[in-house]
Amino acid sequence: MDDAEVLGWIRQQTAGACSIFSVCTGALICGAAGLLKGRRATTHWASFHLLPYFGAIPVNERVVVDGSWVFAAGVTAGIDGALRLAAELRGDEAAQAIQLQMAYAPEPPFNSGTPETAPAAILDQARLSMRGMTARREATARRVAARLGVAVPAAAAG
Repeated sequence: MDDAEVLGWIRQQTAGACSIFSVCTGALICGAAGLLKGRRATTHWASFHLLPYFGAIPVNERVVVDGSWVFAAGVTAGIDGALRLAAELRGDEAAQAIQLQMAYAPEPPFNSGTPETAPAAILDQARLSMRGMTARREATARRVAARLGVAVPAAAAG
């Protein structure tokens, strides 16, 4: 999020793109490049609270479509987002054929894939294990927000 060369490359790539697809915390990099202001977006649940630092409108959904942008909340949501994008570009039947060819019919063994569905003890353990990384991301997001001139609402900053 602080690498000017990478952020410039991201801005250059999105400038002429017909579609932009962000998976997981890739949204934070797009945000640091100044591309999320006023845009509906999602990202991994542990970084979701950082979206306002980039001027984004956080949407707590697995896949969020905002114009030509597609955001997937996490790694596995990336498959859902890719299928959504394939449907936008080539139609539902093409996307369904891709889904069939990759045998994508998820049957997770547990219902703990979101903070809302995970058992409290598992969520607490996950938050604890990610605490350091989340704090570093937040510190970087604060610097980026200042650089972008984004006023972070008190609810997001606290």
